[in-house]
Amino acid sequence: MPATTRSTDTRRSILDAAQRIMAHKGYSAVGLTEVLAEAGVPKGSFYHFFASKDAFGEALLKSYFADYLADMDRVLTRAEPAAERLMAYWEQWRRTQSVDECQGRCLAVKLGAEVADLSEAMRLVLKTGTDAIVGRIERMIAAGVEDGSLSVDNDARTTAQALYDMWLGASVMAKIHRSLAPLDVTMTVTRQLLHL
Repeated sequence: MPATTRSTDTRRSILDAAQRIMAHKGYSAVGLTEVLAEAGVPKGSFYHFFASKDAFGEALLKSYFADYLADMDRVLTRAEPAAERLMAYWEQWRRTQSVDECQGRCLAVKLGAEVADLSEAMRLVLKTGTDAIVGRIERMIAAGVEDGSLSVDNDARTTAQALYDMWLGASVMAKIHRSLAPLDVTMTVTRQLLHL
């Protein structure tokens, strides 16, 4: 295996291990030693891949959003009416937020408030990533209005932002209450806002 491939694989192993651990513990509570041990990487290797923990956090969030958006695109580009694709996305969100082992599917929920005050670079990655999510929701709402599978009272962008904000908040409340009820209420309100 070429050295560049090994290097890329090692970097990815570190990021994957960090994502699994930080999805449960948060950013500040996780030390680099724990991440490297989970990834099976020698401690001295970290700074070969990342200049600092802050640069590591930025890379972690970029990797998370790249994977999340690719997964989101797979759901939203299926050959179904736009409303069905959009509701499949919300169903997937509910499933990934409702299990104890969310396997990193919830880093925006878990780390959002925590790292936004710790690092401007990480805050900007969160902003860019969440803006990309809202943009995809907006396009799906506009497609649904166009194909007649849904309707909205506001413009697509305002509705998309409101829905994303609502789902993000419901995910936090589901964690606080250890209950799916906030997600179920949000699903009902989502259907109402989209006139489904």
